[in-house]
Amino acid sequence: MAQALHTNTQTKHYIRVAQVSDVKVSGFLVVYAEGQAIALFNQGDKIYAIDNRCPHMGFPLHRGTVKDCILTCHWHHARFDLASGGTFDAWADDVRAFPTEIRDGQVWVDLAPHADPVVHQRQRLQDGLEQGISLVIAKSVIALLDAGVEPTEPFRIGLDFGVRYRQAGWGAGLTMHTCMINLLPYLDPEDRPRALYHGLAAVARDCAGQPPRFGVQPLPTSTPDIDTLQRWFRQFIEVRDAEGAERCLVSAVRGGASQRQIAEMLFTTATDHRYIDVGHVVDFTNKALEALDATHWQNAESVLTSLVSEYASAERMEEANSWRYPVDLVAILQRAFAQLPAALESGQIKRGNWSGREELVKVLLGEDAQAIADSLVEALRAGCSEEELAGAVVYAAVLRIAHFHTNNDFGDWDTAHHTFTFANAMHQGLRRVPSQALLRGVFDAAMSTYLNRFLNVPPARLPEPNQIVENPEQLLHQLPELLDRQQQVNEAGSLVARYLYSGGNPDRLLALLGKLLLREDRSFHVIQEIEAAFRQYSLLGTTEAGIHILIAAARYLAAHAPTMRSQAQTYQMAERLHRGDRVFEEA
Repeated sequence: MAQALHTNTQTKHYIRVAQVSDVKVSGFLVVYAEGQAIALFNQGDKIYAIDNRCPHMGFPLHRGTVKDCILTCHWHHARFDLASGGTFDAWADDVRAFPTEIRDGQVWVDLAPHADPVVHQRQRLQDGLEQGISLVIAKSVIALLDAGVEPTEPFRIGLDFGVRYRQAGWGAGLTMHTCMINLLPYLDPEDRPRALYHGLAAVARDCAGQPPRFGVQPLPTSTPDIDTLQRWFRQFIEVRDAEGAERCLVSAVRGGASQRQIAEMLFTTATDHRYIDVGHVVDFTNKALEALDATHWQNAESVLTSLVSEYASAERMEEANSWRYPVDLVAILQRAFAQLPAALESGQIKRGNWSGREELVKVLLGEDAQAIADSLVEALRAGCSEEELAGAVVYAAVLRIAHFHTNNDFGDWDTAHHTFTFANAMHQGLRRVPSQALLRGVFDAAMSTYLNRFLNVPPARLPEPNQIVENPEQLLHQLPELLDRQQQVNEAGSLVARYLYSGGNPDRLLALLGKLLLREDRSFHVIQEIEAAFRQYSLLGTTEAGIHILIAAARYLAAHAPTMRSQAQTYQMAERLHRGDRVFEEA
């Protein structure tokens, strides 16, 4: 039986664990002390003690082989120095080694911690990002949050890593990473480390094998005013000169431009051309700004400049046949843009009294592109604010998903999705910077919604608010099982509608939808979709429009479930190891 020995120092806590003779009989012995499984190894005239669980995936190390004081785990062949516990395979992590003393033929082991676990886990997170090891990332995130570290710290580590180690700049990985930090408030506490794990692992995957990104220096000596830098920035992007544009942006940041000025500089340039890169540029910009909000604008220069190459290389819809023929949407939009100054001026004194949202949405879902542009301009004349206009277009875009018919090609989900997430990004951008230039993106989203009208032929029917149940919470228990089966699109939408129309708790529904998202393998578009839907729902609440948004979100998630869920398996292993489960040890 293990016996404690109290010493005169607080840095040691020795426990008697075994007889030396017992260890020497077979060369090793597994003992248990204060809930800790310890493997003792006899090598020469010394006895070494290490945690018996392989830090990689928990395999019992006493079943490994020792040669020349190097222990090899037989499962994945990770190798460890018995004296220090240090590994020779970084993916495995160091195993904890315990100082030992021999006293009167007995083995005493020091169980006192001798390392700062938070410092260690920060380094392990960095190791996991550098080497792209999802299990290491998961273990470090779980340990950090369990130690009381704020979620923004591992988020910031991932953000800084992603903008530094991907030459192409901001991409899908960092967007998913930011979506996850945005989703945290909606999730159950036990799901928040899992969300961070997904985001961080997405960043690591995006950066794998990529060369690092090197920034440019600002203009020397004096810095031009922000208006000049914005004008130059737009000119350089116009001719696809990423280097010149980046130098303007760096100069603006170093020159003390405000957060609002930077946001307007970026969004204005992103809307100089129509629906560039099917909305990704605007969405990436919005996510980069939201990421900076989460980190109090730390490392802003690197984050912002990571966007520039995407701006310069993006496809412009002026170049796309679908926007030119058979209806020249670009020409319609240019005529509408010319009317914006007068429309805004006319509507200014009527602000706060606009009530035409329902009628506008009907036009947005119609068959007449010119009528759509005219209605948007007229709404501004009638006192509709920039934010209200963007909100109406977002709602129209999400209705394309709520009405999406499953007879469509599976890839067409993404067509509707791109419009919705672009419209959401424009809405969030206008809430940040309500400027006339940004309104062009709202018109772009409206035209993209128009082009998507074929996805609703015939339209899937929205669930009616007449299927009330007495105990809506029972419906939530059915949703996970429903999403265990493929193509439960209409069924998932109907269940969500019945739950909300029956007075179910929206917060519980959001948390469950988030949980169901996180149990699937990472999907860029699905993560974008759920995050944008949650953000829009938070603005609308349990209105009819808000319910329609969650119906659309549930339908999209159901269309993309179930997956293999291999990433969830990795996370579950990390959780079990953190809890101290004897994953592979015989009882």
